[in-house]
Amino acid sequence: MSVNTPNVEVSFEFFPPHTEKMEQTLWASVQRLKDLGPRFVSVTYGADGSTRQRTHDAVERIIKETDLTAAPHLTCIGASRGEIDDIAREYWDMGIRHIVALRGDAPKDVASYEPRADGYAYASDLVAGLRNVADFDISVAAYPEVHPEAPNPLFDLDNLKRKLDAGASRAITQFFFDTDIFLRFRDLTAAAGIESAIVPGILPITRFPQLQRFAEACGASVPEWLHERFAGLEDDAGTRQLIAASVAIEQVRTLQAEGIHEFHFYTLNRSDLTFAICHALGVRSHKVLG
Repeated sequence: MSVNTPNVEVSFEFFPPHTEKMEQTLWASVQRLKDLGPRFVSVTYGADGSTRQRTHDAVERIIKETDLTAAPHLTCIGASRGEIDDIAREYWDMGIRHIVALRGDAPKDVASYEPRADGYAYASDLVAGLRNVADFDISVAAYPEVHPEAPNPLFDLDNLKRKLDAGASRAITQFFFDTDIFLRFRDLTAAAGIESAIVPGILPITRFPQLQRFAEACGASVPEWLHERFAGLEDDAGTRQLIAASVAIEQVRTLQAEGIHEFHFYTLNRSDLTFAICHALGVRSHKVLG
């Protein structure tokens, strides 16, 4: 049971753990965040299908031990169309009704993405294939600052439209820190005739160097003012936590004032910052309220 501000919905992303300690951290975060009543919780899928079994195990545990709606990520990488269809059918039989469909990252030892001849080439193809398997609710990715492999913004926008036209319900954005970037992107999607929800992806900053690596990999910008806020805090974890919470709360409240009422949090399997940001949004647990 949760008591949330009207019209505010949240969802959370986790990644499958590969050690017992990480399993404990993940599950502690799931237990704390589940009482916020998220719309769904997603579980990521590694490059080249490298976490397939661990993703499956994490999703299965969430379904068995909580009332949460679990949404496994599924990618085009590392499997044929038939293999992906089989995975989707297995998820459907488990009770999964929501999937996050992505093209996926090429393996680290591959210079650029090359579709498999017997696979789904791109996310739009995967979405169409999943819709043929079962009546899934499907989320896809969007890139407010343009996908790093897209030749130009118009190509990227057209690709997003193809994914939604193929049967996806919503798009979840890559993380960003300049709210104007998201708002301009929202306006562009509307001008392109996209009526599906564009959900901002929010990344609470746990470690600034890690954030910089993430941003470089996905083409997201890190504003100079953000560098300045974290400067000199390398050995001060407590202040970093306070600054991180302040940055994210400022971001989501600004978006909320602009009419955004759904947020997706990249938790990195940690709950404290995400819980605090949700509290600021008015998303409250019955445990908090007593």
